[in-house]
Amino acid sequence: MSKEIKKLLIANRGEIAIRVARACNELGIRTIGIYSNEDKYSLHRFKMDETYLIGKDKEPVEAYLSTDEIIELALRKDIDAIHPGYGFLAENAEFAEKCRENNIIFIGPEPETLRLFEDKLKSKEIAERCNVPMIPGSRKALKDVNEAVTFAESFGYPIMLKASKGGGGRGLRIVKSKKDLLDNFESAKREAGKAFGSSDMFIEKRIERPRHIEVQILADKYGDVVHLYE
Repeated sequence: MSKEIKKLLIANRGEIAIRVARACNELGIRTIGIYSNEDKYSLHRFKMDETYLIGKDKEPVEAYLSTDEIIELALRKDIDAIHPGYGFLAENAEFAEKCRENNIIFIGPEPETLRLFEDKLKSKEIAERCNVPMIPGSRKALKDVNEAVTFAESFGYPIMLKASKGGGGRGLRIVKSKKDLLDNFESAKREAGKAFGSSDMFIEKRIERPRHIEVQILADKYGDVVHLYE
């Protein structure tokens, strides 16, 4: 039997948190928000039924990655479900697993599914096994900047330096020369580490003026699956 959602914690900030809160309001679900110290005057804090400071002594982005603190808050406030929004913890299999262990509904894929796709390098392995055409690039996390230079020169510039567990452009650098790569490698790693808890990076060949076609898929735990066209 499914657990009824009466109280939902939104583990995100800004516009996405507000949009989730609005949907919950329409469904009659009580919303609990979180905010970092720097976000104490952010609009999303005032759009929830309740809000709580998270990661008091942490940097702004790191605060929203405080998995243990978020779970503890959810248990203390009798939360039925957690919605991660996008970015931050949305693709974090460990967090989804902690929710399940504590009988909290994670609004998102099962941990087993997330483990397949939270790391872009693992996703590329799956795509390769399925014979999906792929952009040329490294297949493993780069050890250091020298290995990055070797890969980049084998593919030819321009290339993209990307965070393996990244999204939303964080940790992403467009690199057009060896100098660009040397200048940006460490800063990209630091940005990825702070945003996603992993500083693993890889390289893909940059395609100039690409045509991007995307299909969005929605599925529930009952086996119903729909796509929203391209």
